[in-house]
Amino acid sequence: MIDHALFDPATIDPETKALNAEIVAAHAAQGDPWSLPIAEVRERRRRGTKASPAMPRSARAEILTIDGPAGPLPLRVIRPKGKVRGAYLHIHRGGWVWGSADEQDPWLERIADSCGFVCLSVEYRLAPEHPYPAALEDCEAAALWLAGPGKAELGVRALTIGGESVGAHLAVMTLLRLRDHHGLPHAFRGANLNAGFYDLGLTPSVRNWGEERLVINTRDLQTFAEGFCAGDVDRRLPDVSPIYADLKGLPPALFTVGTADPLLDDTLYMSARWAAAGNGGHTAIYPGGCHVFIRYPSKLSEQALELIDRFLLALS
Repeated sequence: MIDHALFDPATIDPETKALNAEIVAAHAAQGDPWSLPIAEVRERRRRGTKASPAMPRSARAEILTIDGPAGPLPLRVIRPKGKVRGAYLHIHRGGWVWGSADEQDPWLERIADSCGFVCLSVEYRLAPEHPYPAALEDCEAAALWLAGPGKAELGVRALTIGGESVGAHLAVMTLLRLRDHHGLPHAFRGANLNAGFYDLGLTPSVRNWGEERLVINTRDLQTFAEGFCAGDVDRRLPDVSPIYADLKGLPPALFTVGTADPLLDDTLYMSARWAAAGNGGHTAIYPGGCHVFIRYPSKLSEQALELIDRFLLALS
């Protein structure tokens, strides 16, 4: 049962309120990203902006290349400093349009060292140049490699998967494809799903959010979905919007979301369906947290990251 007090504005701490105001102001100051060429926005994100400062790249990272559906597929690998307990397949955010595998190294270093997991982030193909199902096919290929020859090559047994925003969407879709196309429903022991975009037809919280860009807004999410679903793709297909899929037989999941996230309904709906399918897991809701709020250092972020650490470690 959800604690309704979590949605009371009075429960939002001052640090979170101040951070959210700073993010909105920073996005307003840098203008509309859709007025710029996609290549320029991608490069700005890599360099970092006031609205989204760049995360430091890890000196420990290495590139492992496997065979993908469209040619060589790079995986960015960060290994733990200590004993290896398992592997974490990470799928990055960015609306299927932006982002890359090297933009969240600090998260992967933390998981590597806290949990003893070899962390691999998929450099999947981006839309609109490569619309559905390109990104999903790349993630599927990475998961199949990890569940097959990758286990021996990396010396791991326990496999986990996860991502943020559209990365969480692709993580769920990958689990469904492993179950339905390859007979591997239990290849991964659990999923770390942060603020996922699970209904590309748009849930009420997305439709009603409006223009304020607290990281993302309604137009952003509409445009992301349009880029991913180029042409006449039915957005209610379970292979496009996993909220409509049969979720039985999937592993436990940790769902993380803030109450100030346009994708709040996506997490609430998906986590309820996940539980109804008997998959197990936990839903963590954080008062005032913006979209993928763990991106911004704060007490709230540390609280969420500690729970993610414990969840993944328990799966090893």
